[in-house]
Amino acid sequence: MLKGFFHVPKAVNEPVKSYAPNSPEKTAVLAAYKEMWNTKIDVPLYIGSEEIRTGNTRNMSAPHDHKHIVGTYHLAEKSHVEKAISDALESRTAWAAMPWEQRAAIFLKAAELIAGPYRAKINAATMIAQSKTIHQAEIDASCELIDFLRFNVQFMTQIYSDQPSSDSSVWNRVEYRPLEGFVYAITPFNFTAIAANLPASAAMMGNVVVWKPSDSQVFSAKIIIDVFKEAGVPDGVINVVFGDPVMISDTIFEHPSFAGIHYTGSTFVFKEIWKKIGTNIHKYNTYPRIVGETGGKDFIIAHPSANVKQVVANSIRGAFEFQGQKCSAASRAYYPKSLWPAIKEEMAKEMATIKMGSPEDFSNFFTAVIHEGSFDKLAKYIDQAKSDADAEILFGGNYDKSKGYFVEPTVILTTNPHYVTIETELFGPVLTVYIYDDANWKETLKLVDQTSEYALTGAVFSQDRHAITEATQALENCAGNFYVNDKPTGAVVGMQPFGGARASGTNDKAGSAQNLLRWVSPRTIKETFVTPENYRYPFLG
Repeated sequence: MLKGFFHVPKAVNEPVKSYAPNSPEKTAVLAAYKEMWNTKIDVPLYIGSEEIRTGNTRNMSAPHDHKHIVGTYHLAEKSHVEKAISDALESRTAWAAMPWEQRAAIFLKAAELIAGPYRAKINAATMIAQSKTIHQAEIDASCELIDFLRFNVQFMTQIYSDQPSSDSSVWNRVEYRPLEGFVYAITPFNFTAIAANLPASAAMMGNVVVWKPSDSQVFSAKIIIDVFKEAGVPDGVINVVFGDPVMISDTIFEHPSFAGIHYTGSTFVFKEIWKKIGTNIHKYNTYPRIVGETGGKDFIIAHPSANVKQVVANSIRGAFEFQGQKCSAASRAYYPKSLWPAIKEEMAKEMATIKMGSPEDFSNFFTAVIHEGSFDKLAKYIDQAKSDADAEILFGGNYDKSKGYFVEPTVILTTNPHYVTIETELFGPVLTVYIYDDANWKETLKLVDQTSEYALTGAVFSQDRHAITEATQALENCAGNFYVNDKPTGAVVGMQPFGGARASGTNDKAGSAQNLLRWVSPRTIKETFVTPENYRYPFLG
């Protein structure tokens, strides 16, 4: 047993609250929503012990009501990024030397703050900033974030307790040191939990961090910052900057103490980052760790034995929850010809019931996409499908940005298995359907595997175990998270470690010990108790 090693209770997943009518949690979150909606906040840079207001600001508004301003945030200049790096490195020695259980206590406290006094606030902020329904906010900003913090402490405990063998003559031990330098965290708009976990997981392992949240998520990121401060994260351990992503990244990647990046975002940007790190490799004190989760062109394939209602319900949930703005969202579906009439009929019935509007109205399943750029991109592809001979709009296809960035949940039917929307990541509420001949099941599995550069998530629906086995084997390389008779979204921390390969990222599995191992640099120590005093071995005679 290593000095300072304590038993940590086994983590359990945070229960999802129902937010049913008249429930106390519904009352609390709506009250928090109204208060935050009517109170404009001002978000500074957080560097070391300082809150820096540069005066160069941008407005924050809700995607479902883009003319309503809920606050402003301040943009960094290069000097602020340099200061964030400097303050992080200055804090590194004390933070790395802190006993690991003391670091663990900080993040366990953060989890409890989110589970209790901050739950309504962080959910409401996510509803406003990212236009998530209350259910989507609850499973993300509350439950998944709580799970990340609690389970990462458990995973950290497991890592530190994994020690090599020793005997009576020698004591072997491994120290799991933080990386030598600082970690850069770039986080996306779509998950508040990811925004918190990327800097927190590296920091938990003793690293110091410069964190750049997405411009579209600053409003809810402010709640994360408040929680970390109240939980006791020391000044300088997690430094937060906003602004020009190219300038910030270039400044980071020029620094010799850059030791790693924890990234979630677009594939193109990640590849450019990798290239820039490679160009600068001779400048660094150590080889940087590059951990990234990027895009997906995620699939559902139904076997002729599949249950039609299950296929339709999970296609709708998988494609259209949070407006399809999940890297795991289903965006291409392969249905057998024999089931298509029944699937189409059931889908028409279900799609007609979907309500769209503000997340403040709990009867809405669907709200707005994140910003005008996303709206315009989606509208372009929908319009193209309306005019192309090998595609047709089956359901949806309308859009309106006069008040909010609303794009209807849209289903495109194509006769071309390589149609543009079946191959291109749109990151929105568009599902493209291709109908295959039942006799071509095995050929269609090959088509699914070879269609996309991505390999993040996918799902098979079947009541035939032989077909499930075939699909599981044939699709082993095109989905890092594979689902049987379930939608391809909703990975749970500690249950389904998340990540994909190919163009979808480095597959370092957030929500598992594998990810935390990327943020340590092990040192092996061998201590011999009775040291030889003569070089001669017995074979020398």
